Amino acid sequence: MKAYISTLFCFFLTISITAQITSGQATYQSKTTVDMDFGGPQMTEQMKEQIAEMMKKALEKTYILNFNKEESSYKEEEKLAAPGAGGGMMAMMGNFTAGAQYKNTTDDLYLQEQEFFGKQFLITDTLPKLEWKLVNVSKQIGQYVAFKATAIKQLGDTDFQSMRRRNSNTDSEKEATETKKDSTEFDLMEEIEIPKEIEIVAWYTPQIPIPQGPGEFSGLPGLILEIQADRTSILCTKIVLNPKEIEIKKPSKGQKVSQEEYQKIVKDKMEEMQEMYGGRGRGRGMQIRMN
Repeated sequence: MKAYISTLFCFFLTISITAQITSGQATYQSKTTVDMDFGGPQMTEQMKEQIAEMMKKALEKTYILNFNKEESSYKEEEKLAAPGAGGGMMAMMGNFTAGAQYKNTTDDLYLQEQEFFGKQFLITDTLPKLEWKLVNVSKQIGQYVAFKATAIKQLGDTDFQSMRRRNSNTDSEKEATETKKDSTEFDLMEEIEIPKEIEIVAWYTPQIPIPQGPGEFSGLPGLILEIQADRTSILCTKIVLNPKEIEIKKPSKGQKVSQEEYQKIVKDKMEEMQEMYGGRGRGRGMQIRMN
């Protein structure tokens, strides 16, 4: 109990001392790991290594969060693409990478630009809701003391960052899997699954008493410095407080859709891809078009 009271005292003292913080810019490194054990014997080790390297580059990114007490913008840091980049697997992964994001905690507004197979969308919705549980555990992140918070996030059929290889538990499922591996056909969508929910672990600092954070995450009594969301980890590597100039820009490009509507669009297109590559469409190449 004494330790808990001491923590609360430090918490409120920190808020009092840092009340003059009004804005800032934070840099985050994001990494997502993916189970690459797909494809069976028809995919060589060299092919697996090449795909793994491309996916690693596609899933390791740097983001910039500009924030004040009410608003924040979160966008991937612009950099020159390597020669030959942008096609094939890299283009495919780009379809599932979040575009520029905007959050307003006062107006409960969430905006995100997203390009999907050549068409631009503007996801317009309320802020994603997570029931955070504050934990009396702390650690040092850079020069800041960070406290732990956890939440459970419900996933949909299009949360591909959490995809994993489907487990074959029954004898019939194992036999079907072995039969597929021995054949020339391979259906990726039948090989993977997405969990119904994942645990989110966040680390926030009351030393920056602004309820913002990377990506969709916000709503804690301090800036979120680190996120662990299943296979994705996001870590703050640099913070500049009260910069002279800071731009918090609302995304505005694209067809307005809700998060639910966008997920349905993605799901429908993935089912279309599955039809194309399920045998009848084999060899025709990817020709999906958004109407």
